[in-house]
Amino acid sequence: MDNSDIIDAFGALAQSTRLDTFRLLVRHEPEGLPAGEISRLLGVPHNTMSTHLGVLARAGLVSSRRQSRSIIYRADLDHMRKALSFLVRDCCASRPELCDPLLQELQYPETGAACSQRAGKTLRNDEDAS
Repeated sequence: MDNSDIIDAFGALAQSTRLDTFRLLVRHEPEGLPAGEISRLLGVPHNTMSTHLGVLARAGLVSSRRQSRSIIYRADLDHMRKALSFLVRDCCASRPELCDPLLQELQYPETGAACSQRAGKTLRNDEDAS
């Protein structure tokens, strides 16, 4: 991942509907959601949502697959992980104690449980996204 990839990813997320879309898709991993359902849940017209999903896909943040007559979208969690890693890669170069609070927050957000232990629970501020 290089500067251009990071700029594309964060540029795509620097718009409210796209950020809400990505967060919604993260909550629906690994199954994903049909494009129409994303539009309905976020209250966004289908053609507008299609444009936003295209931006997220070009930035590598979502992938899609055809399932019968629907297109199912999924968050690309590996791309998200690489983007976050890119941001903090040099954090611990000389002072690892600076990274500890960030790493603890990523591992134990608000409840003290790792993300994998929080399956089925909503992420912070998710009610604002739907």
